[in-house]
Amino acid sequence: MCTAITLQTANGENFFGRNMDFSYDIESHLLIVPRNYEYESISGKKLVNKYSFIGIGQELEGITAFFDGVNEKGFAAAALYFAGYAQYDNCNSNSFEKIAAFDIVNYLLGKCSTINDVAYYLKQACIIAVEDPVTHTVAPLHWFATDKSGESIVIEQTSQGLYIYRNNVGVLANSPDFAWQVTNLKNYTSVSPRQDEQVQWGKIQLNPFGQGGGTSLLPGGYTSPERFVRTAYLRNHIPTPKDRTEAVCSCFNIMNSTNVAKGAVITSRETFDYTRYTAFCSTDNQQYFFRTYDNLQIRTAKLCDEYKNSSTITDLGNISSDMIFPDIGYCNGENK
Repeated sequence: MCTAITLQTANGENFFGRNMDFSYDIESHLLIVPRNYEYESISGKKLVNKYSFIGIGQELEGITAFFDGVNEKGFAAAALYFAGYAQYDNCNSNSFEKIAAFDIVNYLLGKCSTINDVAYYLKQACIIAVEDPVTHTVAPLHWFATDKSGESIVIEQTSQGLYIYRNNVGVLANSPDFAWQVTNLKNYTSVSPRQDEQVQWGKIQLNPFGQGGGTSLLPGGYTSPERFVRTAYLRNHIPTPKDRTEAVCSCFNIMNSTNVAKGAVITSRETFDYTRYTAFCSTDNQQYFFRTYDNLQIRTAKLCDEYKNSSTITDLGNISSDMIFPDIGYCNGENK
């Protein structure tokens, strides 16, 4: 369970981010990968990242996998679950580079400067099924990517092949496939921010219950189609943010509508599936804004120049931390 969006300010600054909803325990760190960083693909071949990037990910059992990130060119990408639909290549040919599905975010962030580069690099690769060290399963994934232009794409590999969709909605959730999610929006054409008017049923006059009547048909659950519809409605109806601060506030407020509280969803493994973190980044200056389930304060980190030419990955630390409650009032003469 995850939801992701893009959002642009009035002056064209693009923001990209997501809710990370997960039922497995993860230790998410902010990591910075330098330019020309060399790593080993699943096939044993050495790959080189052309660009530096900052992302949220986890290192486990010698594998560093990224959930989302943005590179120095302003290209950003994230992986979301795509259960029941993702199907990867057998890749019997040696002419393609074999990339584990959990490594696609790393692969694209290291190579792409815009979303137009994605098709070129994916044509050189096979996305293959490999168990990840967190779930010890082959994670079914699809991907959301954007760049400084504000345009975005969805990447899905199914039994029908590899598809790259232009995402004019600016939203991605999980299953079913993206084309179905967009078609499903037609079921909600009557949803509106305007208010219902009073109506007459025969001799009975019916008045709406205050404000918000135009949104009564919006779905309220946590399934992927319900989250997609709610998020698409909010993302495409809020006023265009005037500046960066307003954009960050808008992004987090939109995602509040799909935040999953611990206990609201329980898996067949008897584990809680809930929103571990919410994170957004500016593609213009590669700055992250994030908060976690246990710390609602928005914190920030940036892809600074001093990290771009390092020889190793820079770990800025676990994004989880204790929440602080600033006290702005004092009782009975207490010292400030």
